[in-house]
Order: sequence, then C-alpha cells, then structure tokens
Amino acid sequence: MYNEKVHILDHPLLQHKLTILRDENTGVKEFREIVSEIAALECYEATRDLPLADIEVKTPITTGAFKTLAGKKLAVVPILRAGLGMVDGIIKMIPSAKVGHIGLYRDPETHRPVEYYCKMPADIAERDVIVLDPMLATGGSASAAITFIKGYGCKHIKLMNVLAAPEGIACIQKDHPDVDIYVAGVDEKLNEHAYIVPGLGDAGDRIFGTK
Repeated sequence: MYNEKVHILDHPLLQHKLTILRDENTGVKEFREIVSEIAALECYEATRDLPLADIEVKTPITTGAFKTLAGKKLAVVPILRAGLGMVDGIIKMIPSAKVGHIGLYRDPETHRPVEYYCKMPADIAERDVIVLDPMLATGGSASAAITFIKGYGCKHIKLMNVLAAPEGIACIQKDHPDVDIYVAGVDEKLNEHAYIVPGLGDAGDRIFGTK
C-alpha cells in the first residue's frame, strides 16, 4: 500500500505500548513515559542507516578494530507541543543530538497549521534531522514543519510519529516524497474534527495533563 519511504514498525513491544496509549484510563505519568519509550524504540529503526567506522580498542584480552559511529551530526526537531514528549527518548539514545523547536497550531476552522515559533541550532543545515510529532493526522503541521526545516538548507530529513492516519501519510508523500516516515501504527481514518480514528485522543493534552 505504501512505498519504501513509509516504515510501519510492527515490533511486539511497540504494539503493546501503543495499545496502552490508546486506553482512555491510562494516566498522564504513564502516557508520558510510554510516548518517550516508543520514541526510543523507533529511534533504533530510524537510525539504522547511520554510517560506521573502525577504531582500534584494547579489550581486557587483546587489541582489535571495532565499529563506532562515524561522526554523523544529528538533530531532532519536535513540533510543539506534543513533539516534546518524544525528545527525551531520542536523546537517551543519541546524547550528542542537538534539539530545534517548531511551534505550530492547527486552526480549528481550516485545520491548516499556523507557525508561532521556530528556533534551530546554528549548524542545522549540516545535520540529519528527525522531526518528532506523536500524531500524523492531516499531515499539514508535519508538512509545514518539514518545509520550514528545508528552508534552513537541510537535505536529509526523517519524520517520526507514534500514530498516523492514511490522510497524513498521503500528505507527506505528496509534499515531501524524499522524507522517510517512521510510525508505530496506521489507523483507519480521520473524523470530521480531523482526529485519528480509533486513535488515542489528543496526544498533547494527554502528555501534559491539560484536559
């Protein structure tokens, strides 16, 4: 159904944790922790193509040549505010990654994204970028964020989501066919309010306890 740019991660741990997020009885603390855990698990797949180099290491037994990351510069860019819930999970895996921020909100009438904040690392153009947003619904916010990042000169961008709707995936594939999408699940559709069905509600409200 989707091309090679769409990576639907069906690992049992991801599916189990995603089901907990869906449960309306899951509290703020657990929801926040699991979003971070899912981001960390997805990070393994999203960084599978990182280049390696050999270095010489002396073990307690002998000396040998072993693999290490080849110094690839990375940045993560959460879409505020829900994307913040995924940052810690990524940074635990890649402590050297820098963090940019894009603030967008969805106009309740048009459902189109409106930018209110954007701050990037000074060397963002030299880095591979992973855009973070738990929900890929209409795709408008993620597409706008990717457009902004490309405006800084970034060439290698990936999008990481917890849950997506087919409409959101179609939007990114249309607007940014060069961007890989990593997601733990793809649901049925969007409802009339542009919420994912069956979904898990508003990720930002559930992460920050604002509803």
